[in-house]
Amino acid sequence: MIIGVLALQGDFREHVDVLRQLGVEVREVRLPEHLAGLDGLIIPGGESTTIGKLAMTFGLIEPLRDFVATGHAVWGTCAGAIFLAKDAGYPQPLIGMMDISVARNAFGRQVESFETDLNMPELAKVAEGDEPFKAIFIRAPLITSVGPGVEILAQLDAGRIVAARQGNMLVTSFHPELTSDPRFHRYFLQMVKLCMVATTSS
Repeated sequence: MIIGVLALQGDFREHVDVLRQLGVEVREVRLPEHLAGLDGLIIPGGESTTIGKLAMTFGLIEPLRDFVATGHAVWGTCAGAIFLAKDAGYPQPLIGMMDISVARNAFGRQVESFETDLNMPELAKVAEGDEPFKAIFIRAPLITSVGPGVEILAQLDAGRIVAARQGNMLVTSFHPELTSDPRFHRYFLQMVKLCMVATTSS
């Protein structure tokens, strides 16, 4: 298994570190040819407009859409979630493949960052028990609506959606790579394996 991490801007190194600690081969992705042979891709947090503009500059938008369309597992965290969404409420370059709408910086400025415990039943698939996941929110987006094919994985109070999945696409408003808890990365790797089986058998 080879997992790519989009390395145009943002906290891609933190994802790389977690994956390597889990014994996974990792490739930093900056050009279209870096997608060849990957089994999955993580799009990290950062500044979504900058990531989009750099992806346009390096000719990555269409190759990334093709990567998603061919059934590869893709996970967007924070800015990566915005980049995957069909609607970001703002004119910016997007992959635009996941049937969600997001509100950028929905929780305020960086000084208003916070941590909270989230109940994540899906994580029981990769770890025993039901211990909450400590989620770190930094200038985070909020998923404001989801299409009929999207599964909601985690919500804050008042039903505010902060994690969702649609087939081979996963998004989180928060930053699992900034914690010492690898369960979300293990969950994504399980997704990758399932997508590999599905694409091989199709």
